[in-house]
Amino acid sequence: MKIRKAPIVGNQLSHVYIHENKKEEYTLVAIPDIEWSTIIPYVEEKQALSERLLKSFSGKLSDEETENISNKIVQWVKEM
Repeated sequence: MKIRKAPIVGNQLSHVYIHENKKEEYTLVAIPDIEWSTIIPYVEEKQALSERLLKSFSGKLSDEETENISNKIVQWVKEM
């Protein structure tokens, strides 16, 4: 499991937990501070993932925060 820090709400740093399950070919991402998590299959394309994350965060964060954390999660997951 990897733990990253990112400014989620305002400039407060939150932990982002990333767990890669190689056997079942998915990545679990969780942000406890905003009570959010998702499973990302290996086969999901970057564009589809980015759109799904934007929709998932839309009610929890501001537009700017949503875009920033979505881009970071896509980058972190695709580099693993």
